[in-house]
Amino acid sequence: MLINYETTKSIEEVRSAIEEKAKSKGFGVMSVHEVSNILENKGVPIDYKCIIVEVCSPRHASKVLSADPYISTAMPCRIALFEKDGKTVISTIAPTAMLDMYNRPELRDVAEEVERLMKEIMEESL
Repeated sequence: MLINYETTKSIEEVRSAIEEKAKSKGFGVMSVHEVSNILENKGVPIDYKCIIVEVCSPRHASKVLSADPYISTAMPCRIALFEKDGKTVISTIAPTAMLDMYNRPELRDVAEEVERLMKEIMEESL
């Protein structure tokens, strides 16, 4: 399941807000991938801007990784920003949907909390 939002703000404005809001919610910004720029530099451009912001909450990461190291394959949380139809789309995979792949129902509360915080980060960046 994807969590999606749209805004008329520029992709740069949204990126800055995402980074700021993530930090205010206890998440660190692990990396930012300027996908459209990378592809253009490799000679295979796309016709829209696309940026991926990777964020992680150390407190939540410690809980899930202590229970199951395989969950590291779904980390850190990624927030995609891209342009579509004159708007900026903000999108991520729901942490609760990702958790279902690992068959770890005891971690549902953690996934729900991370999902709530991710939604807040995204909504406050609109």
